[in-house]
Amino acid sequence: MPHPYRLAGPSLQIVNRAQSLAADVLRRHAADVDRRGRFPEESVAALAAGAYLGLSVPGDEGGLGEGPRTFAAVAEELAGGCASTAMVFVMHTAAAQAIAAAPALANRAALLRDIAAGRHLTTLALSERGSRSQFWAPVSKLTEKGRGFVTTARKSWVTSASRAHSYVASAQRPGAASPLESTLYLVRRGAPGVRADGEFDGLGLRGNDSAPVVLDDAAVAEEDLLTAQGEGAKAMLEVILPWFAVGSAAMANGLARAAVSATAAHLAGTEFEHTGAKLRDLPTARARLAEMAMRSEQARAALGRALDEIEAGSAEAPLHVLMARMGSLEAALAVTDLAMKACGGAAFSRQLPVERLFRDARAGWVMAPTVDHLADFVGRALTGLPLFDPPGEPRR
Repeated sequence: MPHPYRLAGPSLQIVNRAQSLAADVLRRHAADVDRRGRFPEESVAALAAGAYLGLSVPGDEGGLGEGPRTFAAVAEELAGGCASTAMVFVMHTAAAQAIAAAPALANRAALLRDIAAGRHLTTLALSERGSRSQFWAPVSKLTEKGRGFVTTARKSWVTSASRAHSYVASAQRPGAASPLESTLYLVRRGAPGVRADGEFDGLGLRGNDSAPVVLDDAAVAEEDLLTAQGEGAKAMLEVILPWFAVGSAAMANGLARAAVSATAAHLAGTEFEHTGAKLRDLPTARARLAEMAMRSEQARAALGRALDEIEAGSAEAPLHVLMARMGSLEAALAVTDLAMKACGGAAFSRQLPVERLFRDARAGWVMAPTVDHLADFVGRALTGLPLFDPPGEPRR
């Protein structure tokens, strides 16, 4: 059967290897990662050893040079094994793409080679306490100092906060008239004035090490800038958001697929001793499973369409990417909810992985851009409005 993301040849082999990795390594540690809320050290190390941290790094910098199709399929497979690991992978890949798109960054080639070799883990640090989930509107500012800049920021929800070697961050350019006049820059963990602040203890994705990152008068050199001054929003919308949206949609699809598989196995393998009938003999249970499978495959098809639009360079690609992410997140919520109902007490008592999938799926709802933001963005695009209100204009 053709892959829904239309993969073939070497790309499909890469995805098949990821599937084996998810089954042999990620799934083995997922329950412990979730229970203890610990970083998935073994799984991330396996990704590095398998060249997956360099999956979409250009081939001339030592990476595999794979595009969004393969990235989506790999993220989906990883999420089915351990969603926390998949989250680390998605954030790393989106940040790596921002680095790859920044030719003026000092030592960019060497950094990309380290990423491709699995020696450097990077991540996004865009959302801030002051602007919350509106990651595209930083309240922090770059202030000129000598030949460079300094900045103070309270970045929130930074995946791999205490483990990443670098953060792709944003701030308003000097003299900005609007938060949309932002600049992206790269800052290293452990640099003076840069620290992870606290530990993550959330409902789902408990091993993704999501915590605030604090910058106190941190130095940002001119050669650390990833974009020209004031061009940060453009890079966020044209580079980071598409990669992140595709990856997080694929993660949601992976969670939904895992829930379908776990539920099907439970229904087929569990019986009533006094009658000899199995749970699959209950029409209501079969109906729930059928709806789960349908919702899961619909979401995968929508993401496949979005990937087609991206590859074709279509003007409608951004709309389809936003709709695919929204559809996948909503499908994962619905599918894992149905899985809890279909599996009953075995799910609620955590005998099955379904309860963990249920919690992990809920993280996507509040992850910027939230589902509410996505609905607004899609509605704006469909009615000819700009994605954001112009500076100084009243909010609609």
